Amino acid sequence: MSDEQDGEYLVSLPQPVRGTHDLLPEDFRRHAHVRDTARDIAARFGYAEMATPIFEFTEVFARTMGETSDVVSKEMYSFDSRGGESITLRPEYTAGICRSFISNGLQQNVPFKVFANGPMFRYERPQKGRQRQFHQIDLECIGSPEAKADVEVIAVAASILNSLGVMGSCTLQINTLGDAESRQAYRAALVEYFGAHEEQLSEDSKNRLTRNPLRILDSKDKGDQVLVKDAPVFTDYLNDFSTEFFAEVLEGLDALGISYELNRRLVRGLDYYTHTAFEFVTTALGAQGAVIAGGRYDGLIETLGGKPTPGIGWAGGIERLALLAENIPDVIRPIAIIPVGDAAVQPATKLAYELRNQRISIELAFKGNVGKRMKRANKLNARAAILIGEDELAKNACMLRDLDAGTQEEIQISDLGKALEQLK
Repeated sequence: MSDEQDGEYLVSLPQPVRGTHDLLPEDFRRHAHVRDTARDIAARFGYAEMATPIFEFTEVFARTMGETSDVVSKEMYSFDSRGGESITLRPEYTAGICRSFISNGLQQNVPFKVFANGPMFRYERPQKGRQRQFHQIDLECIGSPEAKADVEVIAVAASILNSLGVMGSCTLQINTLGDAESRQAYRAALVEYFGAHEEQLSEDSKNRLTRNPLRILDSKDKGDQVLVKDAPVFTDYLNDFSTEFFAEVLEGLDALGISYELNRRLVRGLDYYTHTAFEFVTTALGAQGAVIAGGRYDGLIETLGGKPTPGIGWAGGIERLALLAENIPDVIRPIAIIPVGDAAVQPATKLAYELRNQRISIELAFKGNVGKRMKRANKLNARAAILIGEDELAKNACMLRDLDAGTQEEIQISDLGKALEQLK
């Protein structure tokens, strides 16, 4: 085959769909470290793990995230099933967990404290740490109206970031959205302010003006951002209850030594969000971006058709956290078993099986002479090699070679487990 033909062949090889990527072993190791760290810490705080289906009826997301949101209007992967039902690949976890809370009749199980992780899907421009199929860790506390619940879910996130070695490059930004009464007052003020500047708004913001004016504060349009700088501030419209609730949240964070910055422009545009909104943001990946973000959603369960039930939670991007994470566990160094001669192949295979059942990582090549098998052991950075030949078989023994020290000794097979433990 010519170089030109070979080049054409390489170009024609199948590629992953744009916005998706393969998690090869090294990437997956970092990915799994984030997931496992988050799972373990969530469990310490009393959050049990659960999972929901990867797809839901489209209405679950359209109703909860809002028809005017970018996610629903531009980013969801939706399709009609063979039965004619509109189905959507989940763009986030909270709505599905709240749907599960209702459909499984868990109202008597509050507080319902759960941790989840898995793939999400959004059609958006791929960039560093953000793909069209991406992965999230998620934490939800449903059924607790107390400010202490807000403090706890933020504390879980802070503990996870600390354990990953990420907290030093992150800042917790926090704000209050107030209760329904406060939001209505603020909403009216925003409509009045932006209505007076309607001609200067982007088309998206014009559409949001009467339907969801808080979302204008999130606009990425530069013209909108100029107007947002002089927009009314939420704190001027908070009632006494909302002010006291937020003060209790901040006092709780202070008591735990969790530092934060007040960001009065941090909002959640959907009507079911109330009180606390927060983000852990970093500039370590370039432009400032959130690695964990969440808030209180006291109206979400009701929006889905359930009884009024408070809730608060957050989600974090695994890909972004994996890029930042430190202290990634080392790859487990295997023990290589090397049969010397054909007669030793089956006994070596049996020994490998037995040691693996003792939770010892074993490398046993399928073929090759002693030299090739030793080269593979070195390539895999094996900790030791077990050599078995006819002489050793006759004595029910083996040669254990310490590949770090360069020493070896003959030991009985019955003593092998103890000897390998000492090598660790």
